[in-house]
Amino acid sequence: MHAKKDRTSINKPTVVSLFAGGGGSSLGYQAAGYDERLAVEFDSHAIECLRNNFDFPIWDKDIHDLSVSECLELACVQPGELDVLDGSPPCQGFSTAGRRNFDDQRNQLFTQYIRLLQGLQPKVLVMENVSGMVKGKMKLVFVQILQELKDCGYNVKAKLVNAQYHNVPQSRQRVIFLGVRKDLAIQPTFPRPNRNKLSADQAILGADQDLIPSCGPVIDAMMPTCPPGLNLSQVRKSASYFSYARCPIGKPTFTITKSQPQYHPHEDRWMSIGEHKRLQTFPDTYKLHGKWKAQIARLGNSVPPNLMQAIASHIADNILKSGKQP
Repeated sequence: MHAKKDRTSINKPTVVSLFAGGGGSSLGYQAAGYDERLAVEFDSHAIECLRNNFDFPIWDKDIHDLSVSECLELACVQPGELDVLDGSPPCQGFSTAGRRNFDDQRNQLFTQYIRLLQGLQPKVLVMENVSGMVKGKMKLVFVQILQELKDCGYNVKAKLVNAQYHNVPQSRQRVIFLGVRKDLAIQPTFPRPNRNKLSADQAILGADQDLIPSCGPVIDAMMPTCPPGLNLSQVRKSASYFSYARCPIGKPTFTITKSQPQYHPHEDRWMSIGEHKRLQTFPDTYKLHGKWKAQIARLGNSVPPNLMQAIASHIADNILKSGKQP
């Protein structure tokens, strides 16, 4: 865990990130001019990525062991002073890619977000999760989370947001919860979508081509027959190949996942880690480590920085500058 830093003289909006992952949200807040006071993360690979790319304090132990008082001390804030509490609780149990188990224990980590929210009382809360939360029986979990956030003293709205409308060359739907403390007397709002979508094939031009994977000789031999913008199931007429997709031309690509690379739109090869960084809007200078699988997992599990920059900038300009001060 990094040593505490005295940041009280910095005149920037402040943020604490829970379940920070490798720093996708942190990059977005940084680009929007925020001062990140603390990141909380338990995964060892994610922690190493945070340390290699940022200089803010990191709580690298179980979030259950982080008391409100220690969180306040590490972040150098008093209750009510923090501008934004951000968090993306692990969401595998909600994902449409999985079985969406209602009782999955990973779905309960949001209670730790609630606990720290009650103690820190930030002006604004932001919580991101997968689109599966608002589908089928998981709507019950969505309603529960929304009500608990409101019960903490916040006006809260939730919206299904697609990253492709916020300068990300990727169609990626996520549920964003945004809440404003009631004493600020302002309703939460979201940034307007940008209809000028970015082209994935243009975004990857000039990207680093190190770490190009293989999906095995059989799949590798099939993929050149897959046209841009389709998956191999559509070509082979078999659902078994659904996850093997070729990046489209002239529009955003499919959602980047934690385990599966995308095929290059023009060349007969899988795309590199550097190209996947571009699709997820991570800077070329962002340092990853480990094997290819670890690196794509870190990217696939992250919030696209450009999406979070759009949200963070909107909060700074339309909520923090407009709200009634306590």
